[in-house]
Amino acid sequence: MAEPQDAVSLLLRRLSATSRARVGLGRAGQGLPTRETLAFRLAHAQARDAVAAGLDTEALRQRLDEDSVIVSSAAADRTAYLKDPGAGRRLDDDSRERLQPGDYDVAVVIADGLSAVAANSNALPVYAELRRIMDGAAFAPVIFAHLARVALGDEIGERLGARSIVMLIGERPGLSSADSLGAYITRSPRKGRADSERNCISNIRPDGLSHEQAARNIAWILKEAERIGETGIALKDRRDRRTLSQDAG
Repeated sequence: MAEPQDAVSLLLRRLSATSRARVGLGRAGQGLPTRETLAFRLAHAQARDAVAAGLDTEALRQRLDEDSVIVSSAAADRTAYLKDPGAGRRLDDDSRERLQPGDYDVAVVIADGLSAVAANSNALPVYAELRRIMDGAAFAPVIFAHLARVALGDEIGERLGARSIVMLIGERPGLSSADSLGAYITRSPRKGRADSERNCISNIRPDGLSHEQAARNIAWILKEAERIGETGIALKDRRDRRTLSQDAG
């Protein structure tokens, strides 16, 4: 039978193998080992850099190789964006003029949010897989949005006349997840939509939810939203009941 200390060590090793959470780091005297202290400082610096980074629209457009539009929120710069969240929810005047309405089933916005690192590295793979899954749907030109908050997608979708909007946006960085992307899906987008009227898929990144699975989840929500005519709490409740019914069967 294993000694209690051995059992604890085994548990910590198992946790460390399945999670990037800081568990079982060891100790050096009364503190952490130098290696772990430096790793913590590096992760903190990466999180700060992610917040300050900008959306690399030039590189993204080259990789996309299809029609796209660049817009910006009403925030004057990154500092204003961080200090005034409301400015990140409104388009500036020039951007409004760039968005022309059309007969679109879906509009996809790729936005910096609080981690442009996440959008730069994860958004296009998700978009490409979503297009493959939803072949035949009418997609609007991809919108690249600078200094954007989630609700900026509502105004973008309204001006495009899109039936649904998918906002792929960098999430607030954590100490082990500076590259986490979120997807926010809203049916019939328009200014003033509440957070309860959209669905969110989070932690999209290589060490979290895969690009392929995220695209499948987004596609499911879009198709269900088309069927019932709404997103948010109502759609979530339907999905939860369906899952519970399947589990019971």
